[in-house]
Amino acid sequence: KFPHTSPLHLPLFLYFSQKTICVLFFKKKQTTAGYLRYGENPHQQAIYHGNLKDALEQLHGKELSYNNILDIDAGIALITDFTEPTFAVIKHNNACGVCSHSSPIEAWKGALAADPVSAFGGVIVTNQNISKEIASEINKLFFEVLIAPEFDEEALIILKEKKNRILLKQQNFNFPLQQYRSVLNGLLEQTRDSVVESKAQMKVVTKITPEENQYPDLVFANKIVKHSKSNAIVLAKNQQLLASGVGQTSRIDALEQAIQKARHFGFDLQNSVLASDAFFPFPDCVNIAHKAGITAIVQPGGSLKDADSIDACDSNGMAMVFIGVRHFKH
Repeated sequence: KFPHTSPLHLPLFLYFSQKTICVLFFKKKQTTAGYLRYGENPHQQAIYHGNLKDALEQLHGKELSYNNILDIDAGIALITDFTEPTFAVIKHNNACGVCSHSSPIEAWKGALAADPVSAFGGVIVTNQNISKEIASEINKLFFEVLIAPEFDEEALIILKEKKNRILLKQQNFNFPLQQYRSVLNGLLEQTRDSVVESKAQMKVVTKITPEENQYPDLVFANKIVKHSKSNAIVLAKNQQLLASGVGQTSRIDALEQAIQKARHFGFDLQNSVLASDAFFPFPDCVNIAHKAGITAIVQPGGSLKDADSIDACDSNGMAMVFIGVRHFKH
């Protein structure tokens, strides 16, 4: 019942139930399986089970790799949460650049400016049509993959100049509700984190209320931190990612990493906003943020010591909102 047999398939028979096998194959009658060049590293074998054509049409470039597919999945999941014109650059499943702007070309420039070093060799994703003008700008960067809903013919001529560059047209599809991850000799299953908070879900808990022009930034930053590996901190202003600290074992480390990175690329943190994927157990992050010039914070709340962080904000003249939802991503 499998497309072919290999050592990679053997663990499925040994460890997983028939129900699980069907889940992995996304309904066997609709499933295709193909060997990838290798897994995360060249010494690892890899196979993709599923039908990529339901989600993407490849217009140009070399075959997708295991790591390409992981970054593409992360990029599409992120961009799906945005309705305004937005560009994002993904590196190792995290966003290193994101910007929303009424002008798509400015959205691209803003996303690239967040971290032009990490953008090298990254995966670019957008919810906008790729025009000739945008293609000319993007073409200046070496990147692995570009995903968009549409490409103008003149844009494709420019972007196809690099034979290995992967160009993908995103199809209209919905992510499955359930997510699965193989662990030990079994499988973890959970529902997808599809919650997206708006201003309406933000409860002001400080004496000072965020400025009206900060609410779009708080919503924007919260979307990005949701898709960043925990512990995660995101700094933003004018709907542009200034910097993030991701995958840190300490929330303080994540914040200090973000501040240092933002300053390295010349961003002014005065009146910027901060999003945290989980609550602050102590007021230390509030105090560090204040010293950096950050004036508004969005976080889930729920710590036994929430009052300490709220008091620190009040003492420092900062605004803080709670959303009541934690967005851990491991």
